[in-house]
Amino acid sequence: MTTPRKSTLMQFIPVMLCFFAMGFVDLVGTASNYVQKDLGLTDSQANLFPSLVFFWFLIFSVPTGMLMNRIGRKRTVLLSLVVTAVSLLIPMTGDGYMTMLISFSLLGIGNAIMQTSLNPLVTNLISGDKLASTLTFGQFVKAIASFLAPIIAAWGATTYLPTFGLGWRVLFVIYAVVSVLSVVALGATPIAEERPDKASGIGACLKLLGRPFILLCFLGIMCHVGIDVGTNTTAPKILMERVGLPLEEAGFATGIYFIFRTAGCFLGAFILRAVSPKLFFGFSVALMLIAMVILMACDSLMLLYTGIAMIGFGNSNIFSVIFAQALTAAPSEKNEVSGLMIMGLFGGTVFPLAMGYAADAMGQFGAIAIMTVGVAYLIYYTLKIK
Repeated sequence: MTTPRKSTLMQFIPVMLCFFAMGFVDLVGTASNYVQKDLGLTDSQANLFPSLVFFWFLIFSVPTGMLMNRIGRKRTVLLSLVVTAVSLLIPMTGDGYMTMLISFSLLGIGNAIMQTSLNPLVTNLISGDKLASTLTFGQFVKAIASFLAPIIAAWGATTYLPTFGLGWRVLFVIYAVVSVLSVVALGATPIAEERPDKASGIGACLKLLGRPFILLCFLGIMCHVGIDVGTNTTAPKILMERVGLPLEEAGFATGIYFIFRTAGCFLGAFILRAVSPKLFFGFSVALMLIAMVILMACDSLMLLYTGIAMIGFGNSNIFSVIFAQALTAAPSEKNEVSGLMIMGLFGGTVFPLAMGYAADAMGQFGAIAIMTVGVAYLIYYTLKIK
């Protein structure tokens, strides 16, 4: 009687470790601030790093959905973990501008493949009625890695312990080791996959955007990720501009964001089992709207921390609800829909670029205004949730 439960748990743990590795992409916000300081870059130049990471979601997400139909979801996730490990080892060879661009590009490619394939892989383990809460728990695990990134980077930059001359880049070494462990753990885990979706081309995948609700979900994912990457990157800059903190102290703002995003994911995994997704989604978006007003109008350190925390909690469950809604809307085309939704992470390119130019022209107020546009769209999307 206990064998099926044990088997499911032994499958669940390696998959959650992969969600942890998925969170490595969020180190780009922390890393870009340190690279900006080291190389003396402008906001628009530094924001190219997160923009470049998420550019590859536009290119690789839909082809990854097709790749899963050929080699399976598990093998696709393993491929993504290998690419991620390589991307994290490249900064060990130097810290020049081109070196970091190559590293972040591979990090984006690996994460695009991972996010496209890992979420559908979960459907082989979890029944549909629990999918949204399970994806939210996966986002909770992912958020732990995101939360730890600025802490590890700050430790590497300030510790008196030996970090082999890497400084804040010791973050890459630690996460590379975890990536390798994830490959081993998932590779050794048997997972029975459902039969692949029918073979399809890129045109057939993109045609799904012709369905109004799928398009709404795609744009919702773009706004969610734009706000996520934008806050991750901009929060320390807001504190440096408004309060005059140095980067090593202002970087704690990113930690605040991820602490509350992590808490939101954890609580959301339970709340979504008891509360309708539409109601919880609406509450989350309202929280972010209030937070944007606070960030625009206030220069008190505690109020700024409060606004950043509210964005973290509010944005924590947006992805899971939208993703589950999209998969439910097209149950026979999960791989293709997953590719399209992850392509929406391209919002992590559009928003930081726009925010960088707005910040150069208007200060961080301009960057916050760009994120507020994304929040406004999510208010509209709330009305369309089924």
